[in-house]
Amino acid sequence: MNEKISPKVIGAIIATGLMSFCGVIVETAMNITFPTLMKEFGVATNTVQWMTTLYLLVVASMVPLSATLKRRFKTKSLFLVAISFFIIGVALDGIAPAFWVLLLGRAVQGLGTGIALPLMFNIILEQVPTSKIGMMMGVGTMITGVAPAIGPTFGGIVVSLMSWRYIFVFLLPVLIIALILGLVCIEQKSPTTAAKIDQLSVCLIVLTFCGLIFGISNWGSQPFISWSVAGALVVGLLALIGFSVRSLHVDMPIINIRLFTNSAFVQVVIAFACIQISALAMSFLLPNYIQLVNHSTALIAGLLVLPGAALGAIAGPLSGRWLDHAGAKLPLRTSTILIVIGTIGMWLQGHQLSNIAILGWYILIMLGMGTGYGNLMTFGLNQLSDQMHSDGNAIFNTLQQFGAALGTSMAAAIVAAGQKAATTQAAGTVTGSVNSFAVVAGLLVIEFVLVWWFTRRAPQEN
Repeated sequence: MNEKISPKVIGAIIATGLMSFCGVIVETAMNITFPTLMKEFGVATNTVQWMTTLYLLVVASMVPLSATLKRRFKTKSLFLVAISFFIIGVALDGIAPAFWVLLLGRAVQGLGTGIALPLMFNIILEQVPTSKIGMMMGVGTMITGVAPAIGPTFGGIVVSLMSWRYIFVFLLPVLIIALILGLVCIEQKSPTTAAKIDQLSVCLIVLTFCGLIFGISNWGSQPFISWSVAGALVVGLLALIGFSVRSLHVDMPIINIRLFTNSAFVQVVIAFACIQISALAMSFLLPNYIQLVNHSTALIAGLLVLPGAALGAIAGPLSGRWLDHAGAKLPLRTSTILIVIGTIGMWLQGHQLSNIAILGWYILIMLGMGTGYGNLMTFGLNQLSDQMHSDGNAIFNTLQQFGAALGTSMAAAIVAAGQKAATTQAAGTVTGSVNSFAVVAGLLVIEFVLVWWFTRRAPQEN
């Protein structure tokens, strides 16, 4: 058995990974610019967060189609369509004269990332030797994990020295490199089939995500009994029920919800969702806390989150190798311990959270997330047969984006509620941030319990 990974496979992983990298770097760089955008365009906290939320919603709506698209179209064709969308979106944002144009550009970028993101993991699962899948899943998550490390600092430098518009300008060379690599390296390994896309299922899943996220994002600024909160949540829940029923009655569902009959897989999926919601909530909360409460610059905010995000990205492939050699139990349990300690520490100090304390606790949190993130995906997919990997991958990638949108919207809504009830923006941001830290800590305690539960049975299973 040939255990080497061919250079073309590595190039294909990098090409698809760079697109995801660009998507995440824009997301985290723009988080730093939110206070600037709020002033320039005259929008509120729970409005500006749609820069991130709308993008993630579009990605989350596209990702479920990944298993069907993979069966129907060639990988290289999907990649070329994806990167074309992304370049158009970047150009729109770079010249945006109004906030709605910014949102439109982010939505178009979301179409591109939603197609490209599952491609990277599908290439790894399909073309990498089994003994190296854990490590390469770690490399894949590192490619996208480096972006949160660089993004805030990159955004802070650009905002401090130039216009925020240059954030989009500087991405173009990276996208061109990804385009060239993809054209040269992406190869088709599995035959395509005439897979049908169920249009009703697509409409229902878009309604689900939009209804739930719209309702949650308005919760902090609107009464609960209103069309924009309770009404949107009801629409989202009814669409989710309709999607589930529909998926059970079509031959080729866009998400194979029958995988949720596998209890071991479901436990990992819930743990994964908890960690993803928490990660994006933190990436929204901390830059705003540093700037609005501690009155530091955007550049300082970026530099403070850089070490934690960088260490988390480096931990991805290293912990993947750890899982390949020692099984899932130790790396996953170590991850949960680090995350819970760091988050509870930040919550307890939330009313007087100095920049140094943010730096220290965030390093601990991101080390834990880097150690657990890719390994949770690998462990979860290992609970499925090889034939179900692309369906499982679609579920993980959908939850990754929906969880990110949910985490951002949840944090923004809680902070907006705190700001609305306070006499000053700084005091309201403190109250909202502390409440958000408490919710995040609760989610991560659930993840802690789940990980210790499902790793008790197979300590050497990788």
